[in-house]
Amino acid sequence: MNYFASSKRYQDMTYRRCGKSGLLLPALSLGLWHNFGQIDSLDNARNILRLAFDNGITHFDLANNYGPPAGSAEETFGTIFKSDFKNYRDELIISTKAGWKMWDGPYGDWGSKKYLVASLDQSLQRMGLDYVDIYYHHRPDPNTPLEETMSALDLIVRQGKALYVGISSYSPSETSHAADLLKQLGTPCVIHQPKYSMFDRWIEGGLLDVLEQKGIGCIPFSPLAQGLLSNKYLNGIPKNSRAASHRGNGALEEDQISEEKIQKVKRLNEIAMKRGQNLAQMALAWILKDQRITSVLLGVSRPEQLTDSLKSLANISFTKDELESINTILK
Repeated sequence: MNYFASSKRYQDMTYRRCGKSGLLLPALSLGLWHNFGQIDSLDNARNILRLAFDNGITHFDLANNYGPPAGSAEETFGTIFKSDFKNYRDELIISTKAGWKMWDGPYGDWGSKKYLVASLDQSLQRMGLDYVDIYYHHRPDPNTPLEETMSALDLIVRQGKALYVGISSYSPSETSHAADLLKQLGTPCVIHQPKYSMFDRWIEGGLLDVLEQKGIGCIPFSPLAQGLLSNKYLNGIPKNSRAASHRGNGALEEDQISEEKIQKVKRLNEIAMKRGQNLAQMALAWILKDQRITSVLLGVSRPEQLTDSLKSLANISFTKDELESINTILK
């Protein structure tokens, strides 16, 4: 059955240019890190993807190791893509990554050309795609020459298996070097995917400046600190949360939720309420206030969470007093 989305889906979404490229991304993108594996509901995953697309979220972000188990998120997406989105391929930006362990032996991890090319072939097969729009190297490899990793990304574009390439979790100096290598090869780095939130601000220590200088877009993941920057933990750890169940899959661990952080969350929530937002909406808006940010990756477990997150776009401006108050809390 083909899925027919509303023709009005783009009206309320803001699209930002990805660095100095021709690529536009929605201010909010959908990440499939959680809630799309074998342990999750296929119908729920389908409803989330449909709702996202209907609201102008054209970018779906995956990786070879998303699940659990690894690979299953791409398989789930491939099933839904075939039944619901195949006719809309040209309206979608689909990204995937490789850089973490996927199979046994010396060729299933890190950043060799052998691994990156083989992994993308597997990802394309799982998703039922001829190409991805963006292919990332998922993390720096301290042992493989960066020239080899970047030449692999260049090769993949020249083979027609990806339109654009990016990197994830690279330091400022690594990012600068990678960008220079790719520029020399003729396949520019268009995007960087770092971890960034109010509680994890490492990219402010030079990376954002490098991205601006090199004309590279930025799409942070874990903008809500894996749920900590939401109403979920205002009163401690709820029994049905992943932190309480130790479900894994990269979810927030119980020992990361300290009383000090809970108190900060409560104070941030007070500012959010004065802005007419809930805490999650303010946390997303706080990231998007910076024009160097191209898009923010959302991870949601229910369609209702996606609807709630979309409301963050109604107000991404902050007064000087609001920013000073937030910085004081986060010190």
